[in-house]
Amino acid sequence: MLRNILRTSRWLARRQINSVTPVLLRHCPRLSSTATRISFDRQFSSNPTAPEVSDVDPAVFEEICNETLESLCDYFEEIVDASSNLKGADVTFSDGVLTVALGSSYGTYVINRQTPNKQIWLSSPVSGPKRYDLVLKDGGHWVYKHDGVSLHKLLQEEISKIVKINVEFHKCSHSLV
Repeated sequence: MLRNILRTSRWLARRQINSVTPVLLRHCPRLSSTATRISFDRQFSSNPTAPEVSDVDPAVFEEICNETLESLCDYFEEIVDASSNLKGADVTFSDGVLTVALGSSYGTYVINRQTPNKQIWLSSPVSGPKRYDLVLKDGGHWVYKHDGVSLHKLLQEEISKIVKINVEFHKCSHSLV
């Protein structure tokens, strides 16, 4: 149904743009007189062989999401215990929200699941807010589609700089580093 709505809206937009073209050609002599039609096509990138995230069974999504957040919570607790410069840091995980307060000089990371969107959202004091989509191949991992960087890779880079020790988020569930 959504595809039909999108197709219809694109068709209406093209029709409206194409009906304006003769007027543009009359009033703008700089436009080529041979141009008979201006159309704007948008290419949508998708991989027809990869299953859509919206097709994922909600129970599978919840399981992968919970495994990811629980393993991140466990690893953040290890990092806080091992790091000497994170005195007073706190890690809490409740109702699908992981909060990692690293202190006033480093800020707070909040990682939570967004079940309706089938995403994990990250609020980072370093890189800001990001929304990670579930990619199902290779057991499932989380990727920010705007830059292609995985959740675990970003955390590894940012947290390594903060704690000044080598952290390895590839040990966590559903990571791709």
